[in-house]
Amino acid sequence: MSTQQTQIEAHILADPCANALGARLVELRPGYARYTLAVTAAMLNFHGMTHGGVVFTLGDIAFAAASNSHGQVAVAQNVNITFVQATQAGAQLVAEASEVTLNGPFGLYDIRVTDANTGQLVARSQATVYRKKAWFGGQKGE
Repeated sequence: MSTQQTQIEAHILADPCANALGARLVELRPGYARYTLAVTAAMLNFHGMTHGGVVFTLGDIAFAAASNSHGQVAVAQNVNITFVQATQAGAQLVAEASEVTLNGPFGLYDIRVTDANTGQLVARSQATVYRKKAWFGGQKGE
C-alpha cells in the first residue's frame, strides 16, 4: 500500500460516527468500500426491528468511504434508499458502496446493505457526491 493510500485509509478510519456505531471497515480501494456492523438491541426501533436510521447510516458510512477513497474531498448531494428486508438484534449487516461513474466533480454510487447471516438484501441506495477541489492524504499523483 502506498503512503498516500495509507494516509487516506487512516483519515477514513478516524470517522467518529462509524467508530461510535461500531462499524468496521473491511475493505477499501479506489471507488469501493465495505463495512460490517453487528446489530445490538440498542439499534432497534419500537417494533423490535433494526432502526431504518441505522441501516441508512451504515450505507452512508460506506458511501462516504468509497467516494473519498481517491483522497479528494467528496460530499453527499443526494441519497435515496429502499428498505427491502427487516433485521433484528444479532444481524450482521454488510454495506458495500461502489462507484458507478465519475463525471467531472460529480460521482454516482450504488450502495447495498445485506445481512451476512441470511445473505438477504436489506436495503439498496443510489447516491451522488460533489467532489471539491480539496485533497487529503497528499495531492493527487503524489
